[in-house]
Parts: sequence; structure tokens; C-alpha cells
Amino acid sequence: MRANPYQISAFTQSAREGSFTRAAEKLGVTQSSVTQHVANLERTMGTKLFVRRRDGLELTRAGRELFAVSDRLRNLEQLIEEKVANYSEIAAGHLSVVANAPRPAMPVIARYATLFPRVQIEFTLVSWTLAMQRLHERAVDVAIVTEPVIDEQLYSLPLASTRYHAYVRRDHRFARRKKLSLRDLAEEAVIVPEDGSLTQRLLHQKCGELGITLTRLVKTTTFPVVKEAVLHGIGVGLLLDDSMSASSELIGIEITDMNETYANYLLAPVDKRELRFVRSFIDVAREVLDIGNEVEGRDQVPLSRNRKTAK
Repeated sequence: MRANPYQISAFTQSAREGSFTRAAEKLGVTQSSVTQHVANLERTMGTKLFVRRRDGLELTRAGRELFAVSDRLRNLEQLIEEKVANYSEIAAGHLSVVANAPRPAMPVIARYATLFPRVQIEFTLVSWTLAMQRLHERAVDVAIVTEPVIDEQLYSLPLASTRYHAYVRRDHRFARRKKLSLRDLAEEAVIVPEDGSLTQRLLHQKCGELGITLTRLVKTTTFPVVKEAVLHGIGVGLLLDDSMSASSELIGIEITDMNETYANYLLAPVDKRELRFVRSFIDVAREVLDIGNEVEGRDQVPLSRNRKTAK
């Protein structure tokens, strides 16, 4: 018995949405039709493709392997549909975006939402590790990541470079300092994003090289939470200088031991790049961030060749 296109379509959309109900809505069919197609596909394969949970669907190992192929097929179908329809304007749809810091993603999203108000944008802040994982699992359309590991499966567009600063409140005893070393922070409460973040890995690497132990490390979730923690006087925040909107209450201080620059990249699975929503998002990013087409020739160079920290 062979799988038919309806079964593959039902499975792929369910995997994308994490829900049989939402998949049925996107496909314009009943939920029972979707669940029946998926059940028949599972019988054909002799294995479960989803773990059914109260909060949605989770792909099994077999499901992830099939989705890696079927999602590419669905992308090709979407490209064909777009070519045939010959859209004169972007219609309603959905675009999922993740980033490991809110900026420079936010200005691009704001401009995109203004230009294409009928496109639903799902934006999530996640750790560096989770952003790369979701890209390779094809769980998102676009990611904006600092110092990513790029391979042949990913389209990449270099954005601006950034560097780390120590941020303190204006009433902090370090507020008048122009520079700080990591040794100056050894006894301070140092606030960093969650495990799996690029910040934590770089900080641990630098401290290891210098033989420094930070005795009061405070782990939060994302960069905005780090900012809030600093504003509430919890300690010194370690932040990329373009990771958040400016605040008159915070002072950024150069860290002499972490003065390297780090590149932000816009990433997408290679075969999703020409999808209308993804392509238009890339175009908007070029406009908002003032990126010329001349960078196109450089956008496939894997950073992992020369950046140990990206591993």
C-alpha cells in the first residue's frame, strides 16, 4: 500500500501547525479528514508519526525524518501555486520568525507588518541553540541569529555587526567607568540569558581562557528579561549593543576582554527562500537595514570555518 498525496499533505500541514484542527483550517477540510489521512499514513508506514499531547502534536523520530522531506515537497507545491496564480500582491498568509535578540528583527517586522497587513507574523525570542535547531527542523521560515553556523541547507544574508557591553543602572557604582574587565565582574551579580545562549557560551569561554570564576551568575531567559533585571537593580547585564531598544536609565560600558565584533545574519532554509512571504521579508530587511545587493555573493560563507564560538 502506498501513501497518497492527501495523506502527505495532511501530515505535513499538521506538523507545521502542531495541531490537527489548525491543519484542517489551513487545508479547508474537516478535522476528521486530516486525522484519518494521518492515521492511514501511520498504518502504511507501520509507525507513529505524532505523539498526541494535550497542548498539541509532537513529531516522533520517524515523523521528523518524513517532515524533513515532505515539507520540501510542500514548498515546491507552494512555488508552483504562486507561479500559476501570478499574484499581483501578497495575499493573506503566515510567516514564522525567530531571533536570539529582539533587534534588528523588530524594525524589519514592523515595516513588514505595515506593508503586508494581511500576513500573520509569529515572532518568538529563543536561545541561540534553539533558533538553530528550529531552522534545521524546518519549524520556522526565517531566523535572525548572531554568529550562526551556516551550511548548504541555509540561505543567509549578513546584517550588521555588534559587540557585547556591560549594562548598569545610572546609580550603579560602575556607571562612571568607561571600561570594565571580566575580573572587575568576578564578585558582581552578572545577568545573562538562558542556557543555550551565545552569551553564556562566549562568557564561559572567555572566563576559562583568563582563569576567572564569576561567583554570582544570574540566568534569565531572553535579552529583554536581562534588561529588566538590570533596571530593577539585580546586577550587571551582559548584552549585545543592538539587542534591545535604548534606555535613558542604562549605561553601556565596554568590556575589554570581550571587544570582538559578532555578525547578525538573516537565515532561512534554502528551498524556502523563494516562497513569496520569505522572499518579501528578505527584501524588507534589505530596505530597513540598508543592505545592498552586493552582499549576495558573500551570503553563503559558513562562519563555522573561522568562528570557534559558533560551534
